[in-house]
Amino acid sequence: MADARLADPLDEEFEAEEYAPRLRLSRRGTVVLGALTVVLLGTLSWLVFLSSVLEVRSVSVQGMRDDRLTADEVRSAIGGVGSGPLARVDLDEARRRVEAIPRVARAEVWRGWPNTLRVKVAQRTAVAVVKGEDGQFTQVDAGGVSFATEPAAPEGVPVVELKLSQQALDVESVIGRPQLVQGAVAVAAGLPADVRQRAGAVLVHSYDDIQLQLGGGVTVRWGSPEQIDRKARVLVALLTQKGTNFDVSAPDSPTVSG
Repeated sequence: MADARLADPLDEEFEAEEYAPRLRLSRRGTVVLGALTVVLLGTLSWLVFLSSVLEVRSVSVQGMRDDRLTADEVRSAIGGVGSGPLARVDLDEARRRVEAIPRVARAEVWRGWPNTLRVKVAQRTAVAVVKGEDGQFTQVDAGGVSFATEPAAPEGVPVVELKLSQQALDVESVIGRPQLVQGAVAVAAGLPADVRQRAGAVLVHSYDDIQLQLGGGVTVRWGSPEQIDRKARVLVALLTQKGTNFDVSAPDSPTVSG
């Protein structure tokens, strides 16, 4: 008696697929399909890059901390670069224009589909203000960049003043005022935030004689704008002691008096 085997449904399915007729496009069908693809791509390209459907209708600005920098100022800086189809906006150029604003440290610009150009700014933060001979106060950030001049100094920011000694005046051709100011700003930038807010002034008598005036009548003899990190750590430790005169000009042998 011959063995009887049940048919495997999977085998039947594979056989059906093997002998099923395959769809093949004629040459004419291929040409028509290619033409339709070209038309579709052309339509999409026109829609994205040329039409007004996806054009910039608003510029969204974020990141401002105060009213010294406004969204309208950012939009004005971008100008015509931020108009037209969103896909064609030159993001790098828009970013460069925003970063050209003195108060802007850096910016990010990206597309917010379908119709918004988005901008995020990081404002410069003043670590010191330099009092000029005209009585104006120029704000300087931690990188030494001057970005604003105003008739008054902002609160909580130390004022750098040149009170040059005769010795400093005698060597001014060697160590000029810009270098002295730069050193004082570096000192202010290196102070811990809570100490910097207490510092009413950074007085520069010479390159090796910088003083800090803190609240409560406290004076700190800082010395030169060298070993800033070391001196800052020593000063923080000294301020836990009672006194009105602190000397960190030689950070390995600081003193407290008064």
